[in-house]
Amino acid sequence: MGKLVRDKIPDIIRRSGRTPVVSVLDETDYRAALIAKLFEESTELSEAGHDEVAAEISDVLEVLRALAERDERGAFAERLYLG
Repeated sequence: MGKLVRDKIPDIIRRSGRTPVVSVLDETDYRAALIAKLFEESTELSEAGHDEVAAEISDVLEVLRALAERDERGAFAERLYLG
């Protein structure tokens, strides 16, 4: 099962010596992936320990920005889907 990832994640995977399988989502699939990502990040926030809360809030915020400002694509600009 794949998921929407931040734009730099495929490069990080490549630097570790692995080969990511990446595709670019169309507008409909991108919106659906953002909604799924919002649920994923919200769950992680609700389960986060005290020292992890700020990072998880940041993740939720990035997804909300991408949903609110889809013309700019936020931190998911390349619509990369790691599968």
